[in-house]
Amino acid sequence: IETDSRTQPNLSFSYTAMITMENIKREAPEWDEDNEDEVTPKKRTRTKNQGEHHLSRSCPYLDTINRLFLDFDFEKLCSISLSNNNVYACLVCGKYFQGRGQHSHAYTHSCQLGHRVFLNVATLRFYCLPDNYEIIDPSLDDIKYVVKPTFTVEHVASLDHTSKLSIALDGTKYLPGIVGLNNIKANDYMNVVLHALAHVVPFRDYLLREDNYSHIIPPPGDQTFILVQRLGELFRKLWNPRNFKAHVSPHEMLQAVASISKKRFKITEQGDTIEFLSWLFNMLHKALCGGKKSADSVIHNIFQGEMKVYTRKLPPPSDNPEDTLRALENEEYKEIVEESPFLYLTCDLPPPPLFQDELEKNIIPQVPLFDLLSKFNGTAEKEYKTHKESHVKRFEITKLPPYLILYYKRFTKNNFYVEKNPTIVNFPIKDIDMAEFLSSDPKVQDAHPHTVYDLVANICHDGQPAPRKGTYRVHIRQKMHTHTHIQGANQWYELQDLHVQELLPQMITLAEAYIQIWELRQ
Repeated sequence: IETDSRTQPNLSFSYTAMITMENIKREAPEWDEDNEDEVTPKKRTRTKNQGEHHLSRSCPYLDTINRLFLDFDFEKLCSISLSNNNVYACLVCGKYFQGRGQHSHAYTHSCQLGHRVFLNVATLRFYCLPDNYEIIDPSLDDIKYVVKPTFTVEHVASLDHTSKLSIALDGTKYLPGIVGLNNIKANDYMNVVLHALAHVVPFRDYLLREDNYSHIIPPPGDQTFILVQRLGELFRKLWNPRNFKAHVSPHEMLQAVASISKKRFKITEQGDTIEFLSWLFNMLHKALCGGKKSADSVIHNIFQGEMKVYTRKLPPPSDNPEDTLRALENEEYKEIVEESPFLYLTCDLPPPPLFQDELEKNIIPQVPLFDLLSKFNGTAEKEYKTHKESHVKRFEITKLPPYLILYYKRFTKNNFYVEKNPTIVNFPIKDIDMAEFLSSDPKVQDAHPHTVYDLVANICHDGQPAPRKGTYRVHIRQKMHTHTHIQGANQWYELQDLHVQELLPQMITLAEAYIQIWELRQ
């Protein structure tokens, strides 16, 4: 049958096109839009044959970056999927999004709002979306440093030799190390501890350099090493001289504390500072030792001292003195000597007065610090009672640590409520000699050529002991190792959450001191 070629369709062309389209469909991988956010997109790598994008070094959208909106203190989670995998920070609005593929949240955000510049918070590489090319520009190095501050050995050594002020983006001047910590809800009892520890020089220097602990391998399944990483990150942010703002949020550190302590210490509920400090020391020691309890760590090298504890059991009360003397000859009532390490010394405050004066106000008693420290002179005895028996103990210090922590026992708990002792402790802020509280053993005396301490940090509690009725604040000394007079050298500061102000040394002793950190003068 003859047909007209002008009206006959081109069957060979249609058949060829169908085969080509079928091959394309067969070769193209299936793309699941639901799993797009969970899949890490392929990284575009530059090779010899494939050069960098022509806009990588001349991105036209760098002027859209708003550094005032950037806050890298909070946990890096996608604001939509709440995932912490492959997170990108939008440098225009400061929000976090996951992925940068065509179906990812970051890609959608860039198309909808026109926000083009993103930062991968893990790799610290910048990208332009939706064009999806890497941005290479030295003007973005300041953002990298804020996300992950790094300290060289020379920088760490110079921290105590300069009082140069830094300026935040809003023009606020601040001194590195003396910056406020955000009180998210009721975490002021943890903020004061973090502030105080950030000014213990050897402990601070150890955590500022990540190389000091990056080689430690934690045991399988052990999560305590996250505390060391988060605390090191927080210290580097506190001492960062190039912060965008004059305060820091400890959100990531406190999240790690709540998780590892199984919500024993919460952000939303105020706790006891000394309990948090004790727990933190034990967890950090365990993490830095790789799970080995007998090993030494920077915690024990800096804060741990040793003492001898003399304990003897008291015989039951009797009307006949001869029965008491006869009972004391038994082996059960003889004195026992034990060597015990300590991370802080507990000082017992005298009981407050029960009556009021003629002005119907409670009399606030005062007690000298040396009266409280006489508990550790090796001769003073203190009775400890239980519901079954009583013991008498005396304490004798055999080793003084480089940094001595004193804890004043202000709170007494009973079955109904918590009582607070308002006694004011009179103490000097420097030149406390602990020689008279050392053991008289010649070996102990020879091992301590230096026994004079100076105050570094003073944690106070104000108000009632009930939760949400009391607050914590800390006094910090900005120390300077210099022979010349520099403005700010040995200046005292009071920090309460975000509030930072200079303080006269005479005002420190008027507060109700709770925990103090003293530095041994070499």
